[in-house]
Amino acid sequence: ETVTVVGEAKSVQKNQIASFSAGVDSVLNDKDKAVSEVNTKVAELIEVVKKFGIDDKDIKTQNLSIYQQEETYYQDGVSRTRKGQWRVNNTVEIILREVDKASELTSLLTSSGANNVYGPNFLFADTSSVEKELFDAAMKDAKEKAEILAKSSGRKIGKIVSMVEGSSNSTSPLYQAKIMDGMGGGGSPVEVGSGTVSQSLTVVFELK
Repeated sequence: ETVTVVGEAKSVQKNQIASFSAGVDSVLNDKDKAVSEVNTKVAELIEVVKKFGIDDKDIKTQNLSIYQQEETYYQDGVSRTRKGQWRVNNTVEIILREVDKASELTSLLTSSGANNVYGPNFLFADTSSVEKELFDAAMKDAKEKAEILAKSSGRKIGKIVSMVEGSSNSTSPLYQAKIMDGMGGGGSPVEVGSGTVSQSLTVVFELK
């Protein structure tokens, strides 16, 4: 005979990193001019971000697109399409490891040449050490629950028959700022917030 219990443990941790997405769009009749304009502004953006203190490894191209739009027109009462202007976009992802500077970086990005800014998206960087501590706490919780159940029926728990581990990480609600086509403003206060790291163990004990 056995008894099955779920041991749980949780820990609230401060968010450790923040990710931003900053992009530059250009729509022009001339493809080469649109590409040149975007490349110049993105290069300037990256330079500003590096001066802020972001390492090269924490700046990467997220999306690059070059395509010719199609526009609709009517001819003899019939809707038709034709090639139109060129749209070029280059978006980079920026990882901020000093989360307390999230507000400063938000202001920097919104005042830069980027016309699409998203973020910050707060995340955990590494929760392995916390998870190890929670594993022990979850096991203790499972054992205590099993002992209570066994005692209520005049029994004792024996060895562990099986165990299934489960864990999850959840951050606090994200703060997201989006600035498009030069609209909107920076300087808004950003709360780093916290998240919850949890560990659960489904443990089956032998009953004596």
